[in-house]
Amino acid sequence: MTSSSITPAGPPSQENQRSQSTYVRMVAAIAAFGGLLFGYDTGVMSGALLFISPEFGMTAAEEGFVTSMLLVGAAVGALTGSAVADRIGRKATLIVGGFIFVVGSIWCALAGSVHMLAAARTFLGVAVGAVSIVSPMYISEMVPAKVRGKLVSLNTLMIVVGQLLAYLVNSLLAPTGNWHLMLGLAAVPGAILMFSMMFLSDTPVWLARRGRIDQARATAQRSGMELNELTAITATDTAERQAQQGQWRALLSQRWLRITVVVAAALGVTQQITGVNAIVYFAPTMMNQVGLSTENSVYTSIVIGLVSVVACWVGLQVIDRIGRKNLLTIGLTGNVISLLVLAPVYGAAHGNPALAFVSLGLMAVFIAFQQAAVSPTTWLLISELIPTRIRGLGMGLAGLALWMANWAVAQFFLPLVESLGATNTFVMFAALGVVALGFVRVWVPETMGRSLEQVSEDLRGRYSKQ
Repeated sequence: MTSSSITPAGPPSQENQRSQSTYVRMVAAIAAFGGLLFGYDTGVMSGALLFISPEFGMTAAEEGFVTSMLLVGAAVGALTGSAVADRIGRKATLIVGGFIFVVGSIWCALAGSVHMLAAARTFLGVAVGAVSIVSPMYISEMVPAKVRGKLVSLNTLMIVVGQLLAYLVNSLLAPTGNWHLMLGLAAVPGAILMFSMMFLSDTPVWLARRGRIDQARATAQRSGMELNELTAITATDTAERQAQQGQWRALLSQRWLRITVVVAAALGVTQQITGVNAIVYFAPTMMNQVGLSTENSVYTSIVIGLVSVVACWVGLQVIDRIGRKNLLTIGLTGNVISLLVLAPVYGAAHGNPALAFVSLGLMAVFIAFQQAAVSPTTWLLISELIPTRIRGLGMGLAGLALWMANWAVAQFFLPLVESLGATNTFVMFAALGVVALGFVRVWVPETMGRSLEQVSEDLRGRYSKQ
């Protein structure tokens, strides 16, 4: 295949532009169902754990174990799922992911012991990790550069919608304590993802890589993608794939590729390093520890969920206006300040309902900065920074780093609170946030309004000579 294999067409009519816009939004919405599943399965344990723990007589370490095993599976899924997506296609990978969501959710609902639940959550996590990488990959390769930021970040919005949905389900079922149903209901959106993806095409980039030029061109035209974007990407991809024997060899042989993947992986860690998922997973547990009843603690998660959705929507409105790097800087700064204020307030909240609710408000402020700025820009930057030639491997390694950091927060947060105290734990997260902020200002480039090929060329020029 050569760059001449894909020839540009004339400008689309207004009717075609409307049709393209509608199609692109539909594609992004369906693919982003993977984000909803990710959000539901990570958020549902925050409330379900309050009922599972006494039933199984779990310690703090076991609570962290059951919660974090989803993330062990997610790390495996993130590392292998993108390679699978390179082999069988982005579309087929998302279909398989939806199937695993269905089976894994039912298995979780039927678990009768701590270890059985942990095994089910690990299996489910494979789909969570794979879909978390392939969903934004699919969207970024299906849509024009001018709307890529907003639509890739739709995946992040769906994550927080999924978390809010989990919190609402938990609250509705809290009077019954039916954690089996809380966990099992994730099978419904899993089935929706699986069947909806069957009616969509694979991405133009993947189709062109497989030599299916006519189908790639038709898909690109239908989505309104600039054909010169597709031409540049596929021409470069073909030449470089012919010159290299596999993605690992390409990664190991060129310094700029290695540095780019390290930066993307560090961005994945940046998303988790301030402890966001300590609040997502354990906010009800933390409220319960300072004196709120079990049922009322479950209800407090709705506050976190609502703030997440509103903040994420706000982030989508500005992500293509003020730049990825600036938005990420604002988010991390807000996270650090929120944590430094939360630390002493939560430490004094035990037995004091007023301070307990002030703590909840500060957690909500932290979540607002995270979901409006940090989370959407992190996922988007990872998908934009990894060059097409090593996209499968690079996205997998970046996703592995993100999920391992996520696992560490889920596994060790409650034991850290027991040993260090909540105040010291939050201060530690704030200090790590300062480190993340320095990394972003020094190492992360701006990608707003640039094609994937332009981003790759900039990274090659920036890192080849270092």
